[in-house]
Amino acid sequence: MSVVPAEVLPGGARAAQETTAPGAAELGPPARLWPSLVAVYRAQLSRARVARIPLLFVATFQSVGITVMMRGVVDSGPEAQSVVAGSSVLVVAYVALNLLSQYFGQLRASGGLDHYATLPVPPAAVVLGAAAAYASFTVPGTLVTAVFGCALFGLPLTNLWILVAVIPLAGAALAGLGAACGLLAPRPELATLLGQLGMSAALLLGVLPADRMPQIIRLARDLLPSTYGVEAYARTFGADPDWAVVLVDLGVCAGVGVASLAVATWAYRRAAVR
Repeated sequence: MSVVPAEVLPGGARAAQETTAPGAAELGPPARLWPSLVAVYRAQLSRARVARIPLLFVATFQSVGITVMMRGVVDSGPEAQSVVAGSSVLVVAYVALNLLSQYFGQLRASGGLDHYATLPVPPAAVVLGAAAAYASFTVPGTLVTAVFGCALFGLPLTNLWILVAVIPLAGAALAGLGAACGLLAPRPELATLLGQLGMSAALLLGVLPADRMPQIIRLARDLLPSTYGVEAYARTFGADPDWAVVLVDLGVCAGVGVASLAVATWAYRRAAVR
């Protein structure tokens, strides 16, 4: 038997090593926010589709019932405008504050955040995707409540299109708060409690006319993000709405929405690494 040196072979041993042991593969580019957001949104929308009909029924029935109840107290005028606008935005508050805080609270307690932490998606995409999916279910209920309330109180439907801006902006502000409550609460029961308290605040401070509230309650009302969505919608019922003030109210909702979603993203990072 003869042994052939490796140096006499074509390329030698060095060529064989280069062929069998290539350098470390480069990592792929990080996932972009928008495609990740769309993927999380679709997944959450598909997951919550089973509970869509009960969710829509409960949120809409609650808001319509409050509108009917307030009809026995309020006749017309600015107070009726506040009731209809507040009842419509209440559908958004029910989902964004109550249900979203429960969802993230249970997700943290059950270890579901570990699943999202292993996915190559930015933390902001998880929070925004879940918030957008839950907020999508509020659109039919908000429209039904608004149309029913306008018919009940004799208000015009001319500027109903303003809900196209009110729903996502108020929903973003409230969804960020709801997600933050669920992610920061140490126990899911506490997350549920915080969500229900927030929804109760949106009910009492948003639906009841501000003129009948004490001054200290009005100050608390100004701190609630959904108040500005209610005010923006209520101002459009007039014969000549002040659109500059409406845009200011919507701008406040947008600013609070960015801040609250940023806090929720930070809370997600904090909860995911524990």
